Amino acid sequence: MFVVNNPDSLADVNGKPDSSRAGTLLAGAAAFDITPRNSRFLWGYPHVERMSAGIHDPLLASAIHLWDGAEGVVFVSCDVLFVSKDLAARARSRIAALTGLEVSHIAISATHTHSGPKTANTLGQAADPVVPPADDAYLIQMEDGIVEAAVSAWRRRIPAEAGFAWGDGTGLGTNRHDPQGVSDLKIPVLMLRALEGGDPIALMVTACMHPTVLHEDSKLFSGDFPGLARQHLQRALGDIPVVYNSGAAGNQSPRHVTRGNTFEEAERLGEILSKAVLATLPEMDFQSCVPISCRSGMVDLPLRALPSVAQAEAELQAARTRWEKLRRDGGPHAEVRTAECDCFGAEKTVVLAKTVESGELEAALASILPAEIQVFSIGPRTYVTWPGEMFVEFGLAVSAARPETCVISLTNGYLGGYLVTREAVDRRFYEAGNALLASPAAGELLVGATRRLIEKIQQH
Repeated sequence: MFVVNNPDSLADVNGKPDSSRAGTLLAGAAAFDITPRNSRFLWGYPHVERMSAGIHDPLLASAIHLWDGAEGVVFVSCDVLFVSKDLAARARSRIAALTGLEVSHIAISATHTHSGPKTANTLGQAADPVVPPADDAYLIQMEDGIVEAAVSAWRRRIPAEAGFAWGDGTGLGTNRHDPQGVSDLKIPVLMLRALEGGDPIALMVTACMHPTVLHEDSKLFSGDFPGLARQHLQRALGDIPVVYNSGAAGNQSPRHVTRGNTFEEAERLGEILSKAVLATLPEMDFQSCVPISCRSGMVDLPLRALPSVAQAEAELQAARTRWEKLRRDGGPHAEVRTAECDCFGAEKTVVLAKTVESGELEAALASILPAEIQVFSIGPRTYVTWPGEMFVEFGLAVSAARPETCVISLTNGYLGGYLVTREAVDRRFYEAGNALLASPAAGELLVGATRRLIEKIQQH
């Protein structure tokens, strides 16, 4: 894999990609190691003092760049839980200045591993004194790594061809509230290879599944099953960058399919994902003329109607009572875990209710809104990027309007919690308690605005 190691290597980068080969795709890829250089708090599970004790597999910023002679895009995925809006904005501005690409054509996402360092300061921290603030030195390291990966991918562009396919992710997980519930196990695959010689350049894959095989007892940096799938793919195809994106996975989890929260299980799911991707390659139709179109927009999203502090605290107590009873009665592991997560959501609601009284909520909203939507038409495929985590139903609502559409979540920011369905609100699921924005209204607004952008792309 091409991994950038020289932090001074960007000094001589200037100008725009050569458009003299208009009509022939140019593509490049690179990855940069963003693993912390020393021990860091592992972020993703509340109320656990979880300092890293080593590295199981490296955390990377992985990037691909595509250019059709007129339009160019860059995708960067980072092996972290979240990328904040302000960090993404800084990195995108730097990438744009160094490459000549439009800021709106640059997408920076998080794979959402729960075994990486803390990368943002959120309102939810107030409910959890165990969780420290994000480390400023690491945030600089991560931002620099994102820029290095993106610009290096741009610099390494060569005439290329792209293949598009859909894999089957059966076995990665299910709807976490109901194994028979709504899910999306289609795996969109984009393969890039050199026009001359056909050597692989990079892969980009997306899965609607939480990377939460590893739990609180794991003390090693890891990309979880997506990071291990990357290693499987590299063993099969050569050491190429693999950009992994999280789809609309807010209510999707491996909880009901795993046999334990171990690295062996993360390896097993990683192998399922890699085999699903590799199975698509033999029949893939590669194209060297891949038109690219880009549209983006901003949408303001409504705030959730929050209860009083007293009401929120009463709901928290009820959630704790239910969880403790399930534990005491020896309930099924998945059901006990769901009830525990419901407590986390109820805790977040208490925090949010208190921020209304303290006046802190306004600043928090300003740090996440308005929400940015990007729509990239790349050959036959349409990629949509959204900030934050949302239930799979919202992603399916977009792909229903245009079947060759893939939603990438957690891009260019987060939304302070989940966007959930009416059912989740009515049944007081964990994610509804964890939400800052109104549901289902916010998700429906996001879907509607995205569909309008897709229509503009189609008319182009």
